Amino acid sequence: MAHAIFVKDLEHSFGAKKVLKKISLEAEEGEIIGMLGPSGAGKTTLINILTGQLVPGGGTCQVFGKDCRHYESKDYEKLGIMMDSFGLYERMSCFDNLKFYQMLDGKSVDEIDGVLAQVGLMESKKTLASNLSKGMRNRLAFARTILRNPKLLFLDEPTSGLDPMTTEAIHEMILAQKKKGATVFLTTHNMYEAQKLCDHIVLLNEGEIVESGRPEDICRRYNHQKKIRLHLANGEDVELQQEAQAGEKIAEYLAEGVLETIHSTEPNLETVFMELTGKGLK
Repeated sequence: MAHAIFVKDLEHSFGAKKVLKKISLEAEEGEIIGMLGPSGAGKTTLINILTGQLVPGGGTCQVFGKDCRHYESKDYEKLGIMMDSFGLYERMSCFDNLKFYQMLDGKSVDEIDGVLAQVGLMESKKTLASNLSKGMRNRLAFARTILRNPKLLFLDEPTSGLDPMTTEAIHEMILAQKKKGATVFLTTHNMYEAQKLCDHIVLLNEGEIVESGRPEDICRRYNHQKKIRLHLANGEDVELQQEAQAGEKIAEYLAEGVLETIHSTEPNLETVFMELTGKGLK
């Protein structure tokens, strides 16, 4: 499988402040790669480099085999970008916002209604962007991102500040893009979002990658306790060490019909990040 993104020893500085410190990562075509880190970790800077908005200070940075320093117009056609800094035209309707970008690309406007329907905005196609809720604005920004059927989507905190129902809807839209074969580069500080959506994650802190891999593998790697927690029908909580005797005790509880829940003690991504850096993702 070909690399959608290939980064090796990438560096970048703003003046004397080094914001990316020899980071390396890869993303295969058709996968969702997530980058987790607190504000200021360097996530948005990396997206700006990968999308050709910034020239890196050093290292290798390629998208579909093309050096990000030397993009041509045909290379941008493969990309869809959703970032907070990309504003909507407030005095234009949902339809006209998308029509404007289609016309800039020299594309037909025939697909706009279908995309608005995909993101649940068909009934609001004539509504001005200024009158949209935050969740609807995010849906419109997402619609603009997928309108050109990009091979690679860059989504920078796409659900930040949204209610659970809207967040869930955007998650489903992201997974639908993956199903169509698109690669997704997702930045987030939402641990649940990363574990649900991502095939591979990278933990970034102060411009350095501190850990990477499949979410479940990372959590298992830092499972120092190796215990099993049980909750019984009488309200009692029982903690067992992961060993042969624990299996016998669990079988006993099952036979008696008193076992209500059972959980292993591996940490979540937030806990792992705190262990590695001494601070949380938010």
